[in-house]
Amino acid sequence: MSRHTHFSDTDKTETLSDTEDEPPSLQLPQKDVVALSPPKIGLLTHLKNSLFPRRNHDSTLRETIEEYIEEPGAEEEGSVSAHERALLSNILHLGQMPVADVMVPRADIVAIDIDITKEELFGLLAERQFSRIPVYKDTLDDVLGTIHIKDILAAMAKNETISIPELITDVPIVSPAMPVTDLILTMRQNRRHMALVVDEFGGIDGLVTIGDVIESIVGEIDDEHDTDEDPQMHETRDGTVLADARVDVESFEERYGSVLSEEEREECYTLGGLVFSMAGRVPARGEILTHKSGIVFEVLDADPRRIHRLRIRNLPRDV
Repeated sequence: MSRHTHFSDTDKTETLSDTEDEPPSLQLPQKDVVALSPPKIGLLTHLKNSLFPRRNHDSTLRETIEEYIEEPGAEEEGSVSAHERALLSNILHLGQMPVADVMVPRADIVAIDIDITKEELFGLLAERQFSRIPVYKDTLDDVLGTIHIKDILAAMAKNETISIPELITDVPIVSPAMPVTDLILTMRQNRRHMALVVDEFGGIDGLVTIGDVIESIVGEIDDEHDTDEDPQMHETRDGTVLADARVDVESFEERYGSVLSEEEREECYTLGGLVFSMAGRVPARGEILTHKSGIVFEVLDADPRRIHRLRIRNLPRDV
C-alpha cells in the first residue's frame, strides 16, 4: 500500500519559518493520504531545526540542505558523509537536469527491425543481454515500441510462434529538454522503464531507462555481465598514449613522470576526473584539451555523464 504526503503551495515556502511551537497535527483520510493542513506547519519547521539547528530559519528547506552539503567541514561534524552529500546534491539537481544529460545517444542505441528473424533476434539478445529492445520499421526514426525478453521467453515456454508485432508494447515519447524529475513521473504514470527521446522534428535523439536515471544519482552500476578488467593504458607507434579514463593519476605519473600539481592530485583520482576538472564539465567526444604542463588530452569516447577513453599526446620527452 503506497502512502503520499501532500503539501499545499503555501507549505512550500512558509513551513520553514518558526511560526509555531505546538506539535504538528496529522490527519489520515480514508484514502490513506496523509495531509498537512496549511495552519499546521510545525512538522517541517521542527524537522529543519532538528537537522540544521544553526542555519538561517528564513531560508527554504532546499536552500538549507544545499548550503549544508556545500559547506566546508560539514563531513567533519559526523552527521553526513561525503558520499551522502554527493547523493543529496545529485537528487537536488535532478529538477534542473534535462533528459539529454542522462540519455543513451542515438548512435549507441541497439534496436531491431520488425522483420528481424528469430535467429537474429536470439543472437542479439544473447550478445547484448538487454531486457528491453526498441522495435522500428525501416529506420530508427519510425519506432513502433519495445519488446521485453520476458514476453519472448513466455512465448517460447508455451511453444508459441514468436510474433514480434504481437509482443510490441508502446513506449513514452519525451523531449530532450524535459527535466529528469518529470521523466520519472512520466515513467511511473505509464508504468514503463524506458522512454524515447525525440527532437522537435520528430527524429530520435536517444533513449533513456530508469537505470540511466538511477546512475545519474549514484554513479555507474555494473551488473553480473559487465567485465571487471583493470583500466588499460598503452603507447602507440607514434608516441601517443591510448588510455581508459579510469586509469588513476598515480599510475599515470609513475609511468610518465610528475606533471600534476598537488591540488590536482588531491582532487582528481583518475585521468577522466582530471580532464573533467580541466573542462569544468563532461567534454564531448572529439574535444581536445591542453594541460598547463603541455600534455594534450583528446576525448575518444564519452557520453553525457562520463568520459570513457582518451588519447594523450605531447608527453615529457625525458620520461
